[in-house]
Amino acid sequence: MRIFINMLLSLCLFCAVSFSCSGHDVVEEQEAPVLEDIFVNTTSVQLSVGGTASISAAPLPSKVGEVDFTWHSTDEKVATVSDGVVKAVGEGVTDVIVSALDISRSVRVEVSAPLRIEEKDNVLYDFVCSAKEKDPSILLGDAGSYSSDGISLCPGGGMARLDRFYAIARRSVKYEITPSADAVMVFQSSSGDFTVTLDVPEKKIVIATAPVETKVVDFLKGKRDFQVEIFHDYLISGVRITDMKSGKSEELSVSNDGQGGVGKGALQEGFAVGMQWDHYCFGLSSGTSALVRRIKVTTPVRKVKLMIYGDSITQPENYFPAAMFKDSWTQRIIAGMGGDAISCGRSGGVIDWVADYIRNELPYIKADYVMVTIGTNGGNTEQNLSALVEYIRSQDAIPILNNIPSNESGTQVEVNKVIARVREKYGIKGALFDLATSLNGDGLEVDKSMMFWEDYSPESVFHGWQVYHHPNDKGGEAMFKRACQDVPELFK
Repeated sequence: MRIFINMLLSLCLFCAVSFSCSGHDVVEEQEAPVLEDIFVNTTSVQLSVGGTASISAAPLPSKVGEVDFTWHSTDEKVATVSDGVVKAVGEGVTDVIVSALDISRSVRVEVSAPLRIEEKDNVLYDFVCSAKEKDPSILLGDAGSYSSDGISLCPGGGMARLDRFYAIARRSVKYEITPSADAVMVFQSSSGDFTVTLDVPEKKIVIATAPVETKVVDFLKGKRDFQVEIFHDYLISGVRITDMKSGKSEELSVSNDGQGGVGKGALQEGFAVGMQWDHYCFGLSSGTSALVRRIKVTTPVRKVKLMIYGDSITQPENYFPAAMFKDSWTQRIIAGMGGDAISCGRSGGVIDWVADYIRNELPYIKADYVMVTIGTNGGNTEQNLSALVEYIRSQDAIPILNNIPSNESGTQVEVNKVIARVREKYGIKGALFDLATSLNGDGLEVDKSMMFWEDYSPESVFHGWQVYHHPNDKGGEAMFKRACQDVPELFK
């Protein structure tokens, strides 16, 4: 029996040695890694309404590999989420939850009202762009289309137009926009005399003067909300861009310097900036997309004793050298009234145009008096002038209808007879500018020393027309004195 047991022990020892010397280790079966936690790149997000943010999530440990995460917001009236992209919908607080299996992590999302630049100005027009309430004043054409968030511009689609005419010398149009990272947007007047380019990829704003004026904007980037303000203040025009989230702002402005005449009659070379004539236009020149969410037109003027309306004669900033601008007739009147007046003119304006921008401006501004110097561009019938006087009165303002200054062509004579009849009809006053600027004080032959000389080249549309037409500094002084004589109540 003892011999058998010894043999059995020897056999077991042999087997053990054989297995250990065979070179084959015993391999234990390893379990697949399991998800232990979820990593998120932030714990909180602050947005303003309409803003977006991206939240990223990753599995822990990383060797888990790909994981299908699910996302949801606890209050979709505050913010929504899709694949980690959060969009702010309304003011409030919500939690964005990312989950996988039985593990979840949350990110607190705080949504505030959109940053509004402090609005100290008087609002003449305000439209929050939406497909629900389309404004017929916005003429889109092929420039873009309405969406739930605003007006989506199409690259190369042309220019959209705000079909409202403004001429007040101090005014701004403010666009709230969200451009793509490759967007190049253009803002200009419908006449194209003033153009601003917002170049997102190049991080700059450009005014198309000759030579062009450029400003670098370091904070300019795609998929952010900006306010772009195109402003005009007499001789100065410019653009101001503000980041709606951070409040950072950059501005580029230029100053018009008139030639003081035309062609051989010009006093100097001048520097043309553009008067932002006619209607405000905007479009996407190139790039993927640009969203326009709001358009607002404002002026710092709320109440003024006198508004001075007319055509180019009432817009001396278009032709007066900057150094002489204070000597123009409008600026002399404004200074004589202690600054309690503002001018509103458009070169080439006919009576229909003047009536149009009076209707777009006067209802929003409390004016005691409205002075009109209509010019000789056409439409100055008794019926049209009467309608203009009656409209001004309907806005609780006192109309003043001036005579047109004398000019070399003598076109003022017959029109001034019509103007005189309308004044008599309504028992209103007016400054007799034709008498002040004529040789003999009779309103017939112009005193050329009071006018800039306009010498148009044969190549121009005027075919070599030469005329003494726009009042210069001497004419401005004579017209101011005439206004003091004929409408003295303005200066009391």
